Amino acid sequence: MAEFRIERDSMGEVQLPKLAYYGAQTQRAVDNFPISGRPLPAELIHALGLVKEAAAHVNEELGRLQLDRPRRDALWTACREVADGRFDDQFPVDVFQTGSGTSTNMNANEVIANRAIELSGGDRFAPVKTIHPNDHVNQGQSTNDVFPTAIHVAVASSIRLQLRPALERCTATLTDKAAQWQSILKIGRTHLADATPMTLGQEIGGLARQLQRSADRAESAVQALIELPVGGTAVGSGLNAHPEFGRRVAARLARETEIPFVEAADHFEANAQRDGLVECHAELRTIAVTLFNVANNLRWLASGPRCGYYEVKLPDLQPGSSIMPGKVNPVLCESLMQAAARAIGNDQTIALCGATGGQFQLNIMMPVMADVSLETVRLLARAADAFDRLCLTNMEPNAEVCNAAVEKSLSMVTGLNPYLGYDRAAALAKEAFVTGRTIRELCREKKVLPDDQLEAALDPRRMTRPQA
Repeated sequence: MAEFRIERDSMGEVQLPKLAYYGAQTQRAVDNFPISGRPLPAELIHALGLVKEAAAHVNEELGRLQLDRPRRDALWTACREVADGRFDDQFPVDVFQTGSGTSTNMNANEVIANRAIELSGGDRFAPVKTIHPNDHVNQGQSTNDVFPTAIHVAVASSIRLQLRPALERCTATLTDKAAQWQSILKIGRTHLADATPMTLGQEIGGLARQLQRSADRAESAVQALIELPVGGTAVGSGLNAHPEFGRRVAARLARETEIPFVEAADHFEANAQRDGLVECHAELRTIAVTLFNVANNLRWLASGPRCGYYEVKLPDLQPGSSIMPGKVNPVLCESLMQAAARAIGNDQTIALCGATGGQFQLNIMMPVMADVSLETVRLLARAADAFDRLCLTNMEPNAEVCNAAVEKSLSMVTGLNPYLGYDRAAALAKEAFVTGRTIRELCREKKVLPDDQLEAALDPRRMTRPQA
């Protein structure tokens, strides 16, 4: 039995795998783009299936879908099967393809058409297509509006379903730790140098607030994508689409995803530029910066256990050295920091594609923008989730170490500023450092204040809040 079949398109004959659901145009793209060996992310293919399904329903509502009942129902079912991931293996086109995404759009059109023919009892290998990839599956659409629409749907949905929940779980975990640790005194640090006292709960609470703001930024990233280009067709004019098509498709996608998608306010802008995706990824970059910072701060606080700060204890997860027995490293912090670094680098790709890829009525860097954006969401979501489950949840305070450093800190002298003035307090700090005494010991020796005033001024817990 032959392993291949021959199909024809407008450019001639093409040989492709015998049982493939895709057709000639997909195979041409596979042959033309042997670049990375990576197809576009599954999330994008699923979103494209949703867009095709919404388009098919709207075309039926508008009287444009000229198919009988069995073929119409089969078309809707085939679109949904693509959206559900049942045909992911039928999307082989490389990320680095035609810049509009036409190859992947036609890949979807061919797979959906052939599957719908099969579902309706037809022969999907017949040369005449009873459900046509262009005339029916792509009706009212151009790659130039439907592909960026699928990108918006895929990225926004991934943020809502993956990234924001992971950030909210991290926030909840650290908020709980902060509440538990409010009574644990420790020394603050600025410039990596000793600063005034605070509580461990205050410090962890600050990290929790960073993550809460990141969850809010995730929602802002979604909002940057709610205008959909669908309905603009080739250049934004809407040629061959019903005037209601874009609005109705956007409304269907909004109901399906529970994201408030709307038709683009200006289709010429929506087709030509990917500024919304650039804005979205800028928010993702900021989230990555925050995650890097939180992980790095906890890594420093856990350093030791004998020759570092060791103010928090991270869970031991795996041996840390191939040569040093017993060594354990903050591996989850390092994993999250690397994921964040990748996301920050991805933002440069998005910015360059947005700035230089759009000429006149089309941006021609869309496949890589889709790939990079979805990678960023996926990496940050998965890394944050693992960080929460395997690290933050089981993190413990080291109250003894935290408390021990407070009295030794020269910054305790800051509490004397209102009584002695800055210059005299600075001189005491320098003398305490040279002599190896604490601020309290030196002040008692010099009787700089009555004992009751001195104890109040050097009360570290008092220093953790504003004074009336």
